[in-house]
Amino acid sequence: MIVLCLVQFMLVLDDTVVSVALPSIRDELGFSASGLPWVVNAYFLAFGGLLLLCGRMADLLGRRRVFLIGVALFGVASLACGLAQEPWQLVIGRFVQGSGSAMASPAAMSMITLLYPEPRERARALGVWGGIAALGGTSGLVLSGALTDLASWRWIFLINLPVVVVTLALLPRLIPESRAPGRRRLDVPGAVLITGATVSLVYGLLRAGEEGWGDPLVIGAVALSVALAVAFLAAESRAAAPLVPGSFLASRTRAVANGATLLFSMAMYAMSFLLMIQIQTALGYGPLLAGIAYLPYGAGILAGMWLSSRLWLRMGTRWALLLAFLVNVAGLLLLSGVAAGDSYAAHVLPGMLVLSVGNGLSLPILAAIAVEGTTEKDAGLGSALFTTVQQVGGAVGVAALSIMGYAGGLTAAAVCVALGVVAIVALLPSRTGRPSHHATQEVADSVRSRIPGS
Repeated sequence: MIVLCLVQFMLVLDDTVVSVALPSIRDELGFSASGLPWVVNAYFLAFGGLLLLCGRMADLLGRRRVFLIGVALFGVASLACGLAQEPWQLVIGRFVQGSGSAMASPAAMSMITLLYPEPRERARALGVWGGIAALGGTSGLVLSGALTDLASWRWIFLINLPVVVVTLALLPRLIPESRAPGRRRLDVPGAVLITGATVSLVYGLLRAGEEGWGDPLVIGAVALSVALAVAFLAAESRAAAPLVPGSFLASRTRAVANGATLLFSMAMYAMSFLLMIQIQTALGYGPLLAGIAYLPYGAGILAGMWLSSRLWLRMGTRWALLLAFLVNVAGLLLLSGVAAGDSYAAHVLPGMLVLSVGNGLSLPILAAIAVEGTTEKDAGLGSALFTTVQQVGGAVGVAALSIMGYAGGLTAAAVCVALGVVAIVALLPSRTGRPSHHATQEVADSVRSRIPGS
């Protein structure tokens, strides 16, 4: 669990770690104005576009195998990024980093899901997992500023290498291999169609954030994504061994969890983008100080994680998640009032703490019910779908909400989370209640019996 969470921290860290370093990267490598955003976009394009394919590959080919290949690929790409001498070298390195992340992240989450099949343990484990991921995103801003100011931007990539080496050395001794039972082939037509649909959608969303929704390439990319998605559904209905089995999509609980996660991610990614700009412009903070100002957010997430499983056990899934989302709405509305001349302690910090606690309350429950009912057949697929929804939601949020300005964007983010409240109340099955210990103890014992030292 520690090793897997450390890797997840590293993967999410690289989502944000380049943000503060971009001006230094531009000056040293000579990036053009249009080329610089691809230092960020290349990572997101590969990561978001390949998640579903890689998650299903993990189920069929072996989760530990795909995870280790992904971590090794990520390490090689990190070294290439740290040594890059030309803009194209860094962009290609970032794309390969994203590909390695797409292999490692869903495989790791699915291994945690199988290691902790009993609902209460799974809730706590996924709570730690989600919290570590959120801390990685926050820490990336601080670490990027510190390394860029004190050493070189190259170290934001090179610091990944010790984590990669430790993981490759330890994980094969800690976790047994697992895969879907029976001999199954990868549905190649389905894989090509869903990967094309996801890559097109992510590209369209990223470009929309730069050029606006009226750009012809944005419209074309989104239209192509829809067409490929329709073709994917048609192909899957006829496939003997579909990439995404129809039975997997039949779970209303998982559908509501992923829908709520989409709305939640739209709001939180947009908030993070807008608040970082607001702290630097309205409050006049430099990049490093702005990153440090985010540190209480991590503390609030940890507090929310600690409370989350306790509230879930007492209140049941629907009411605990409803309370968590309402806390998020309150935090977003508090932050939306931050204006020029306001103080950090009186105006930014209260809303930040409320929102971070709401995040910590939400993430474990969303993650747990998004993979509810998954087994050795489809744990990788469930994990990949959940992570894909987060990435797509984040891209939509930044592209659509950031153009509304700070106050308008955060108010719209609060509306998104409120729509999640409606979905939870109206659509989450009433039987989705408190996790029970005895119902799955036999499964838990069965899985633990295959873990070394259990």
